[in-house]
Amino acid sequence: MEGQAAPLFYSFPLAKLQEIVVEQGEKPYRARQLFEWVYKKRVFDPDLMTDVSKSYRERLKGAFSFDLPEVETREESADGTVKFLLRMKDGALVEAVLMRYDYGNVACVSSEVGCSMGCAFCASGLIKKTRNLSAGEMVGECLLIDQYLRPNLERLSHVVVMGTGEPFDNYDNVMDFIRIINDDHAMEIGARHITVSTCGILDKIRRYGKEGLQINLAVSLHASNEETRRLLMPIARGYKMEELIAACRDYVEESGRRITFEYILIDGLNDSDENAYELAKLLKGILCYVNLIPLNPVKEKPFKRSKRAYRFRDILNARGIKCTVRKEFGTDIDAACGQLRAKYQAKEAK
Repeated sequence: MEGQAAPLFYSFPLAKLQEIVVEQGEKPYRARQLFEWVYKKRVFDPDLMTDVSKSYRERLKGAFSFDLPEVETREESADGTVKFLLRMKDGALVEAVLMRYDYGNVACVSSEVGCSMGCAFCASGLIKKTRNLSAGEMVGECLLIDQYLRPNLERLSHVVVMGTGEPFDNYDNVMDFIRIINDDHAMEIGARHITVSTCGILDKIRRYGKEGLQINLAVSLHASNEETRRLLMPIARGYKMEELIAACRDYVEESGRRITFEYILIDGLNDSDENAYELAKLLKGILCYVNLIPLNPVKEKPFKRSKRAYRFRDILNARGIKCTVRKEFGTDIDAACGQLRAKYQAKEAK
């Protein structure tokens, strides 16, 4: 409609883009051609798409926006981790993180502007959710990180939707995002190299298991019993732990995929031997993996990092629950989700 901003090109999976170009009077192959220009050749100016007719290039300028988020600020860690604070077209600030592992370069992507899940230990919830991110804005996070890597002949190989926001609260946009970055004509991020993390929205866990994609699922558990989970995660007041575990079992049965349970260890709260025994009993029989996460302290929060990570891991492993302690990244910068944005906005408000 007249007066509306053009939609982001990066918001459309290939099948949807094909429908759009046909509506514009072009052949369906034109969509693949545009994908190749943008995602393979990294050409974002229609005038430079030389095998596209001049008349259609002019139409493209009005039909789509090819803008990427602006890098408001960036912090680089001695371990190679890079945290980006990105400004979207409407001024919204969003964090994205590059983490370097032996097996590849991982982008941790935000799915919302702010977060309303309110997890007690998390910096993301310091600023409440104002809106969802579009698929195109999430793709923009990945494109910027990949462009940061390219001068060193590196590329983005893995993506985790574990930044600010609850991905399943923005389900359709997240799924479009995944289909775009996974597409062979786009960024070619392998399905098994993509992970989505949820606090535990049960109907969406079951829906995700029926998508027919080989993408991974991680569930933020962070407790071995109902009482502790309710203390840490407000979502637990709406979904009982037994209901969550049942949904996870359904996911594994439907998808045939292993599920990852994320567990942030907090000193004196969820890190005892008894907690480890409880957790092993809770997860018995589920095709799963437990990712123990050292707490990134947040000055606004009272929680302290546990010193019992490896003891906790050993108990789980001894009881047949595969478990590792996650490697830490960016300990010399604002490592926790939401910290960089919160610090920047507090500084701007002064």
